[in-house]
Amino acid sequence: MIVRAPAKLNLCLFVGPIRDDGLHELASLFEPLELADEITVTDADGGEDEVIAEGIEQPDLTARALAALREAGWEHPPVRIEVRKQIPVAAGLGGGSADAAAVLRLARGEVEGLRGIALELGADVPSQLDLRPCLVGGAGEVVEPIRPPGEHGIVLLPLESGLDTAAVYAEADRLGATRSDAELEVFRRKLRDATADGASPLDYPENLVNDLGEAALALAPEIANSLDALREAGAESSLVTGSGPTTFGLFRDREQAERAAVSLRESHPAAIATSPIRAEGGSA
Repeated sequence: MIVRAPAKLNLCLFVGPIRDDGLHELASLFEPLELADEITVTDADGGEDEVIAEGIEQPDLTARALAALREAGWEHPPVRIEVRKQIPVAAGLGGGSADAAAVLRLARGEVEGLRGIALELGADVPSQLDLRPCLVGGAGEVVEPIRPPGEHGIVLLPLESGLDTAAVYAEADRLGATRSDAELEVFRRKLRDATADGASPLDYPENLVNDLGEAALALAPEIANSLDALREAGAESSLVTGSGPTTFGLFRDREQAERAAVSLRESHPAAIATSPIRAEGGSA
């Protein structure tokens, strides 16, 4: 069996205060992308599960997800899971969470409480259990499906070195870049209104804000060059995604994004053109 684990894009990210559990409240629009890791699942040769993810320090979230399924009573015979990475690592695109969510989907209908298991694995995992765009709240555990957005293309510019998510949040706190609970609720209402009719994110640019952008830029100043390059390539909006350091630019369609990516690869060889998963609810 081959399972796709799509990257997720934070179209926006509003960050609130720190909760008692040490995590931040947030409001964000997530959308799953055509860019995806490929996970091959076969029967294990021996009597134990095996996870292989080249280039990823073990045990990664994929192995932890499989172990969590076993602890929850998943009785499927031992499996060998091989992860072929296409999503850049430590890039703010949720690659590890995507892989973990894909493994959890293997047990859908066989194990109860998958969403709770997902939350124990990480704040981004619950929103990636179902491959559909969503408004995310809490620290990631509150997932509210939204209508699929109107057409747009995306260019991603990953950097060679990643950023530590906790360090970016800490820097945002130091810079005073976070918001009150009341402000966060205002933005949640604005995002619900903006997405109610399935508009393209290009139609509500005033809501495309990342409160972690300044912090990511402080820790990785080269991000500024990526943002400038995206604008020069014709992006109508360009931001840091999640905690960075990847930047993204929005274009009217996939074709425009493909042309922009080609033009950018001379200076940014890792440029990726992609688009959101179009089918409502997505597919595994």
